[in-house]
Amino acid sequence: MRLVLYQPDIPQNCGAMMRLAACMGLPVDIIEPCGFVLDDKRLRRAAMDYMDHLDLTRHNSWKSYCQETAQSAGRLVLLTTHGADLYHHFEFAKDDRLMLGRESAGVPEAVHQSAHARLRIPLHPDLRSINVAQAAAMVVGEALRQTDGFPAP
Repeated sequence: MRLVLYQPDIPQNCGAMMRLAACMGLPVDIIEPCGFVLDDKRLRRAAMDYMDHLDLTRHNSWKSYCQETAQSAGRLVLLTTHGADLYHHFEFAKDDRLMLGRESAGVPEAVHQSAHARLRIPLHPDLRSINVAQAAAMVVGEALRQTDGFPAP
């Protein structure tokens, strides 16, 4: 399983998701451009010393990500407020690639259509979304629970 961050906007959220991935033993793919300098001190502050334990791959663009991962066996599973399926009803696989979009705009339609599955978190009907790092934590937790993928104690 991998965590895929599509052009993240906010370094603190990106750092929090990188820290989550490091703690859960998940590699991270960052699809650039980011809305900040990737070595920004706020990113380091959020990820803290967990960056040293992170398997991080940077991709220059969506096109390069697609080319570099063309042989990947795993499904691209997009977390989106426009998803048709609820994440807790979805059957995750060990090689899924869990993608989160930009905080400001999600992902473009072409990326949306490239996903094998589009999942959403059920929310109060009057509210739009939760923080992207919180969404990542919820869905990663469920995916690892289903696949028995949590790190060994």
